[in-house]
Amino acid sequence: MKAYLILENGKVFEGTGFGSPRECVSEIVFNTSMTGYTQVLTDPSYAGQSVCMTYPLIGNYGICYEDMESSRPWLSGMIVHEVSRVPSNFRSEDTLDNFLKKYDIPGIQGIDTRALTRILREKGVMNGMITRNGDYDLDRVMEQLHAYKVGEVVGRVSRTQKEVLPGDGYKVALLDYGAKDNIARSLNERGCQVTIYPAYTSADEILADNPDGIMLSNGPGDPQSCGPIIQEVRKLYESDKPIFAICLGHQLMALAMGGRTRKMRWGHRGGNHPVRDLADGRVYITSQNHGYVVVPESLDPKIAVPAFENVNDGSNEGMRYPGKNIMTVQFHPEACPGPHDSSYLFDTFMQMMGGEN
Repeated sequence: MKAYLILENGKVFEGTGFGSPRECVSEIVFNTSMTGYTQVLTDPSYAGQSVCMTYPLIGNYGICYEDMESSRPWLSGMIVHEVSRVPSNFRSEDTLDNFLKKYDIPGIQGIDTRALTRILREKGVMNGMITRNGDYDLDRVMEQLHAYKVGEVVGRVSRTQKEVLPGDGYKVALLDYGAKDNIARSLNERGCQVTIYPAYTSADEILADNPDGIMLSNGPGDPQSCGPIIQEVRKLYESDKPIFAICLGHQLMALAMGGRTRKMRWGHRGGNHPVRDLADGRVYITSQNHGYVVVPESLDPKIAVPAFENVNDGSNEGMRYPGKNIMTVQFHPEACPGPHDSSYLFDTFMQMMGGEN
Protein backbone atom coordinates (compact mmCIF):
# COMPACT_ATOMS: atom_id res chain seq x y z
CA MET A 1 0.00 0.00 0.00
CA LYS A 2 1.25 3.48 -0.86
CA ALA A 3 2.45 5.69 1.97
CA TYR A 4 3.59 9.29 2.13
CA LEU A 5 6.10 11.24 4.17
CA ILE A 6 5.10 14.91 4.25
CA LEU A 7 7.67 17.35 5.60
CA GLU A 8 7.10 20.69 7.28
CA ASN A 9 8.71 22.47 4.31
CA GLY A 10 6.07 21.02 1.94
CA LYS A 11 8.26 18.28 0.44
CA VAL A 12 6.40 14.99 -0.08
CA PHE A 13 8.04 11.57 -0.46
CA GLU A 14 5.98 8.68 -1.84
CA GLY A 15 6.79 5.12 -0.80
CA THR A 16 5.27 1.94 0.55
CA GLY A 17 3.89 1.47 4.03
CA PHE A 18 5.00 -1.25 6.45
CA GLY A 19 4.32 -1.83 10.11
CA SER A 20 1.18 -0.19 11.49
CA PRO A 21 -1.20 1.62 9.10
CA ARG A 22 -1.63 4.35 11.73
CA GLU A 23 -0.92 7.95 10.75
CA CYS A 24 1.65 9.83 12.85
CA VAL A 25 3.06 13.33 13.23
CA SER A 26 6.51 13.65 14.77
CA GLU A 27 9.93 15.23 14.53
CA ILE A 28 11.98 13.67 11.69
CA VAL A 29 15.61 12.78 12.46
CA PHE A 30 18.24 10.54 10.87
CA ASN A 31 20.58 7.88 12.26
CA THR A 32 23.81 6.87 10.50
CA SER A 33 24.31 3.46 12.16
CA MET A 34 24.80 0.45 9.90
CA THR A 35 23.56 -2.01 12.56
CA GLY A 36 21.59 -1.81 15.79
CA TYR A 37 18.13 -0.94 14.49
CA THR A 38 16.52 -2.98 17.30
CA GLN A 39 18.34 -0.82 19.83
CA VAL A 40 17.31 2.33 17.93
CA LEU A 41 13.69 1.22 18.00
CA THR A 42 13.75 0.64 21.75
CA ASP A 43 15.88 3.62 22.83
CA PRO A 44 13.53 5.87 24.86
CA SER A 45 15.49 8.93 23.70
CA TYR A 46 13.62 8.69 20.36
CA ALA A 47 10.21 9.35 21.93
CA GLY A 48 8.32 11.87 19.80
CA GLN A 49 10.53 11.30 16.75
CA SER A 50 10.47 9.27 13.54
CA VAL A 51 13.88 7.94 12.55
CA CYS A 52 15.30 7.78 9.04
CA MET A 53 18.00 5.10 8.83
CA THR A 54 20.66 6.20 6.34
CA TYR A 55 21.92 2.65 5.76
CA PRO A 56 19.85 1.42 2.77
CA LEU A 57 18.80 -2.08 3.93
CA ILE A 58 17.17 -2.49 7.35
CA GLY A 59 15.71 -5.63 8.93
CA ASN A 60 18.10 -8.13 7.33
CA TYR A 61 18.95 -9.84 10.64
CA GLY A 62 15.41 -9.67 12.01
CA ILE A 63 14.42 -8.84 15.56
CA CYS A 64 15.96 -10.51 18.61
CA TYR A 65 13.96 -9.50 21.68
CA GLU A 66 17.00 -9.98 23.91
CA ASP A 67 18.62 -6.99 22.17
CA MET A 68 15.90 -4.53 23.19
CA GLU A 69 17.11 -1.54 25.21
CA SER A 70 13.79 -1.06 27.02
CA SER A 71 10.47 -2.83 27.45
CA ARG A 72 9.06 -1.54 24.14
CA PRO A 73 9.86 0.71 21.18
CA TRP A 74 9.35 4.43 21.83
CA LEU A 75 9.88 6.14 18.47
CA SER A 76 6.87 7.43 16.52
CA GLY A 77 7.75 6.01 13.12
CA MET A 78 10.49 4.43 11.01
CA ILE A 79 11.76 5.55 7.60
CA VAL A 80 13.97 3.29 5.49
CA HIS A 81 15.01 2.82 1.88
CA GLU A 82 14.33 -0.92 1.85
CA VAL A 83 12.95 -3.37 4.43
CA SER A 84 14.22 -6.94 4.40
CA ARG A 85 11.11 -9.09 4.75
CA VAL A 86 13.00 -12.39 5.06
CA PRO A 87 15.66 -12.02 7.77
CA SER A 88 18.69 -14.32 7.83
CA ASN A 89 20.01 -14.75 11.37
CA PHE A 90 19.98 -17.73 13.74
CA ARG A 91 18.97 -15.41 16.61
CA SER A 92 16.04 -13.83 14.78
CA GLU A 93 12.65 -14.15 16.50
CA ASP A 94 10.55 -11.80 14.38
CA THR A 95 10.57 -9.56 11.31
CA LEU A 96 10.86 -5.80 11.52
CA ASP A 97 7.46 -5.45 9.85
CA ASN A 98 5.73 -7.67 12.42
CA PHE A 99 7.53 -5.96 15.29
CA LEU A 100 6.24 -2.54 14.25
CA LYS A 101 2.72 -3.91 13.75
CA LYS A 102 2.82 -5.46 17.24
CA TYR A 103 3.57 -2.08 18.82
CA ASP A 104 1.39 0.00 16.45
CA ILE A 105 4.28 1.96 14.92
CA PRO A 106 4.03 3.06 11.26
CA GLY A 107 6.85 2.78 8.79
CA ILE A 108 7.54 3.89 5.23
CA GLN A 109 10.03 2.34 2.80
CA GLY A 110 10.99 2.87 -0.81
CA ILE A 111 11.84 6.56 -0.50
CA ASP A 112 15.16 8.22 -1.27
CA THR A 113 16.61 8.34 2.24
CA ARG A 114 19.76 10.08 0.93
CA ALA A 115 17.65 12.97 -0.38
CA LEU A 116 15.72 13.13 2.90
CA THR A 117 18.95 13.21 4.91
CA ARG A 118 20.35 16.00 2.73
CA ILE A 119 17.22 18.06 3.36
CA LEU A 120 17.53 17.59 7.12
CA ARG A 121 21.23 18.50 7.04
CA GLU A 122 20.67 21.59 4.90
CA LYS A 123 17.40 22.85 6.41
CA GLY A 124 17.67 21.32 9.88
CA VAL A 125 15.48 18.81 11.71
CA MET A 126 11.78 19.40 10.98
CA ASN A 127 8.40 17.88 11.70
CA GLY A 128 6.74 15.42 9.35
CA MET A 129 3.78 13.11 8.86
CA ILE A 130 3.72 9.46 7.81
CA THR A 131 0.34 8.62 6.29
CA ARG A 132 -1.29 6.13 3.96
CA ASN A 133 -4.07 8.57 3.10
CA GLY A 134 -3.49 9.61 -0.50
CA ASP A 135 -6.28 12.20 -0.25
CA TYR A 136 -4.53 14.27 2.38
CA ASP A 137 -5.23 18.01 2.57
CA LEU A 138 -1.79 19.60 2.39
CA ASP A 139 -2.93 22.84 4.08
CA ARG A 140 -4.43 20.90 7.01
CA VAL A 141 -1.31 18.73 7.27
CA MET A 142 0.91 21.83 7.32
CA GLU A 143 -1.12 23.22 10.23
CA GLN A 144 -0.60 19.99 12.15
CA LEU A 145 3.11 19.90 11.41
CA HIS A 146 3.74 23.52 12.41
CA ALA A 147 1.81 22.99 15.65
CA TYR A 148 3.55 19.77 16.71
CA LYS A 149 6.03 19.82 19.60
CA VAL A 150 7.80 16.84 21.15
CA GLY A 151 6.97 18.33 24.55
CA GLU A 152 7.85 16.87 27.95
CA VAL A 153 8.34 13.17 27.24
CA VAL A 154 10.65 12.10 30.07
CA GLY A 155 7.72 11.27 32.34
CA ARG A 156 6.18 9.13 29.60
CA VAL A 157 9.21 6.90 29.06
CA SER A 158 10.48 6.62 32.65
CA ARG A 159 9.73 3.75 35.01
CA THR A 160 6.89 4.37 37.42
CA GLN A 161 8.28 2.25 40.27
CA LYS A 162 11.68 1.71 41.84
CA GLU A 163 13.52 -1.40 40.65
CA VAL A 164 16.59 -3.10 42.15
CA LEU A 165 19.21 -5.18 40.32
CA PRO A 166 21.08 -7.17 42.99
CA GLY A 167 24.84 -6.97 43.35
CA ASP A 168 27.40 -7.40 46.11
CA GLY A 169 29.46 -4.31 45.29
CA TYR A 170 28.84 -0.58 45.32
CA LYS A 171 25.28 0.72 45.60
CA VAL A 172 24.42 2.89 42.59
CA ALA A 173 21.28 5.01 42.24
CA LEU A 174 20.29 5.24 38.56
CA LEU A 175 17.84 8.02 37.68
CA ASP A 176 15.68 6.80 34.80
CA TYR A 177 15.01 9.72 32.47
CA GLY A 178 14.61 7.21 29.63
CA ALA A 179 17.54 4.97 30.49
CA LYS A 180 18.79 2.36 28.06
CA ASP A 181 18.96 -1.03 29.79
CA ASN A 182 22.65 -1.42 29.02
CA ILE A 183 23.51 1.37 31.47
CA ALA A 184 22.22 -0.73 34.37
CA ARG A 185 23.78 -3.88 32.88
CA SER A 186 27.18 -2.19 32.55
CA LEU A 187 27.09 -1.32 36.25
CA ASN A 188 25.67 -4.68 37.31
CA GLU A 189 28.41 -6.52 35.40
CA ARG A 190 30.93 -4.63 37.54
CA GLY A 191 29.29 -5.99 40.68
CA CYS A 192 27.18 -2.95 41.51
CA GLN A 193 23.79 -3.15 43.14
CA VAL A 194 21.75 -0.86 40.90
CA THR A 195 18.58 0.79 42.16
CA ILE A 196 16.65 2.39 39.30
CA TYR A 197 14.43 5.34 40.28
CA PRO A 198 11.58 7.01 38.36
CA ALA A 199 12.58 10.31 36.76
CA TYR A 200 10.76 12.58 39.19
CA THR A 201 12.07 10.94 42.37
CA SER A 202 13.21 13.56 44.87
CA ALA A 203 16.88 13.97 45.74
CA ASP A 204 15.95 13.51 49.40
CA GLU A 205 14.54 10.04 48.75
CA ILE A 206 17.60 9.01 46.74
CA LEU A 207 20.07 10.31 49.31
CA ALA A 208 18.10 8.67 52.14
CA ASP A 209 19.00 5.30 50.57
CA ASN A 210 22.68 6.27 50.95
CA PRO A 211 24.05 5.20 47.54
CA ASP A 212 27.79 5.03 46.92
CA GLY A 213 27.28 6.76 43.57
CA ILE A 214 24.58 8.29 41.41
CA MET A 215 23.97 7.91 37.67
CA LEU A 216 21.89 10.32 35.61
CA SER A 217 20.66 8.59 32.47
CA ASN A 218 19.94 9.49 28.88
CA GLY A 219 16.44 10.50 27.83
CA PRO A 220 14.29 12.27 25.23
CA GLY A 221 13.21 15.81 24.54
CA ASP A 222 14.34 19.32 25.38
CA PRO A 223 16.30 19.32 28.66
CA GLN A 224 14.92 22.77 29.50
CA SER A 225 11.43 21.26 29.79
CA CYS A 226 12.58 19.24 32.83
CA GLY A 227 12.35 22.05 35.39
CA PRO A 228 11.44 20.00 38.50
CA ILE A 229 14.12 17.41 37.69
CA ILE A 230 16.76 20.13 37.29
CA GLN A 231 16.03 21.36 40.80
CA GLU A 232 16.58 17.85 42.21
CA VAL A 233 19.81 17.44 40.22
CA ARG A 234 21.13 20.60 41.87
CA LYS A 235 20.50 18.98 45.27
CA LEU A 236 22.36 15.85 44.14
CA TYR A 237 25.30 18.04 43.05
CA GLU A 238 25.42 19.58 46.51
CA SER A 239 25.42 16.14 48.19
CA ASP A 240 29.07 15.46 47.26
CA LYS A 241 28.16 11.94 46.11
CA PRO A 242 30.10 10.65 43.06
CA ILE A 243 27.94 11.32 39.97
CA PHE A 244 28.22 9.98 36.43
CA ALA A 245 25.81 11.51 33.91
CA ILE A 246 25.10 10.45 30.32
CA CYS A 247 23.44 12.41 27.49
CA LEU A 248 20.28 14.07 28.91
CA GLY A 249 21.74 13.63 32.41
CA HIS A 250 24.83 15.55 31.25
CA GLN A 251 22.62 18.39 29.99
CA LEU A 252 20.51 18.46 33.16
CA MET A 253 23.61 18.77 35.34
CA ALA A 254 24.79 21.76 33.27
CA LEU A 255 21.37 23.41 33.54
CA ALA A 256 21.28 22.73 37.28
CA MET A 257 24.55 24.67 37.64
CA GLY A 258 23.36 27.72 35.72
CA GLY A 259 24.44 26.70 32.21
CA ARG A 260 22.49 26.76 28.96
CA THR A 261 21.65 24.22 26.27
CA ARG A 262 20.77 24.83 22.64
CA LYS A 263 19.01 22.82 19.96
CA MET A 264 21.33 21.54 17.25
CA ARG A 265 20.59 21.91 13.54
CA TRP A 266 20.31 18.16 12.99
CA GLY A 267 21.90 16.55 16.05
CA HIS A 268 24.20 13.55 16.40
CA ARG A 269 22.62 10.12 15.95
CA GLY A 270 24.67 7.07 15.05
CA GLY A 271 27.50 4.78 16.08
CA ASN A 272 30.41 6.53 14.40
CA HIS A 273 30.96 9.92 16.07
CA PRO A 274 34.58 10.85 16.93
CA VAL A 275 35.09 12.52 20.33
CA ARG A 276 38.35 14.03 21.63
CA ASP A 277 39.40 13.80 25.28
CA LEU A 278 40.68 17.30 26.02
CA ALA A 279 42.98 16.03 28.77
CA ASP A 280 45.25 13.95 26.51
CA GLY A 281 44.02 14.54 22.94
CA ARG A 282 43.00 10.91 22.42
CA VAL A 283 40.04 10.35 20.06
CA TYR A 284 37.31 7.79 20.69
CA ILE A 285 34.60 6.58 18.31
CA THR A 286 31.27 6.84 20.11
CA SER A 287 27.57 6.09 19.85
CA GLN A 288 25.36 9.17 20.11
CA ASN A 289 21.70 10.16 20.08
CA HIS A 290 20.96 13.77 20.93
CA GLY A 291 19.49 16.90 19.41
CA TYR A 292 20.53 19.34 22.15
CA VAL A 293 23.97 20.31 23.37
CA VAL A 294 25.48 22.09 26.36
CA VAL A 295 26.89 25.58 25.73
CA PRO A 296 30.11 25.35 27.79
CA GLU A 297 30.73 29.11 27.74
CA SER A 298 27.51 29.57 29.72
CA LEU A 299 29.03 27.84 32.76
CA ASP A 300 31.33 29.49 35.27
CA PRO A 301 34.76 27.82 34.74
CA LYS A 302 35.12 27.66 38.51
CA ILE A 303 32.12 25.29 38.46
CA ALA A 304 32.54 23.32 35.22
CA VAL A 305 35.05 23.02 32.38
CA PRO A 306 34.87 21.11 29.06
CA ALA A 307 36.27 17.56 29.17
CA PHE A 308 35.40 16.22 25.68
CA GLU A 309 34.62 17.77 22.30
CA ASN A 310 33.19 16.48 19.04
CA VAL A 311 35.91 16.20 16.40
CA ASN A 312 33.52 16.92 13.52
CA ASP A 313 31.85 20.12 14.70
CA GLY A 314 33.62 21.11 17.92
CA SER A 315 30.45 20.85 20.03
CA ASN A 316 30.68 19.96 23.69
CA GLU A 317 30.73 16.23 24.53
CA GLY A 318 31.38 16.29 28.27
CA MET A 319 32.16 18.38 31.33
CA ARG A 320 34.11 17.96 34.53
CA TYR A 321 33.33 19.79 37.73
CA PRO A 322 36.45 20.96 39.63
CA GLY A 323 36.31 20.15 43.31
CA LYS A 324 33.50 17.67 42.76
CA ASN A 325 33.53 13.94 42.05
CA ILE A 326 31.34 14.42 38.97
CA MET A 327 31.81 13.28 35.37
CA THR A 328 29.30 14.01 32.60
CA VAL A 329 29.38 12.97 28.94
CA GLN A 330 27.12 13.64 25.97
CA PHE A 331 27.88 10.34 24.21
CA HIS A 332 26.95 6.77 25.20
CA PRO A 333 29.71 4.71 26.89
CA GLU A 334 27.16 1.88 27.34
CA ALA A 335 26.79 1.69 23.53
CA CYS A 336 25.00 -1.44 22.41
CA PRO A 337 25.83 -2.91 19.88
CA GLY A 338 28.83 -0.56 19.96
CA PRO A 339 31.36 0.95 19.54
CA HIS A 340 32.93 0.16 22.92
CA ASP A 341 35.83 2.66 22.89
CA SER A 342 34.45 4.66 25.82
CA SER A 343 33.12 1.84 28.01
CA TYR A 344 36.16 2.42 30.24
CA LEU A 345 34.24 5.36 31.74
CA PHE A 346 32.23 2.89 33.81
CA ASP A 347 35.52 1.73 35.32
CA THR A 348 36.39 5.36 35.99
CA PHE A 349 33.07 5.70 37.81
CA MET A 350 33.99 2.67 39.91
CA GLN A 351 37.21 4.44 40.88
CA MET A 352 35.23 7.57 41.75
CA MET A 353 33.26 5.45 44.22
CA GLY A 354 36.49 4.11 45.71
CA GLY A 355 36.93 0.90 43.68
CA GLU A 356 39.82 -0.37 41.63
CA ASN A 357 39.95 -0.45 37.84
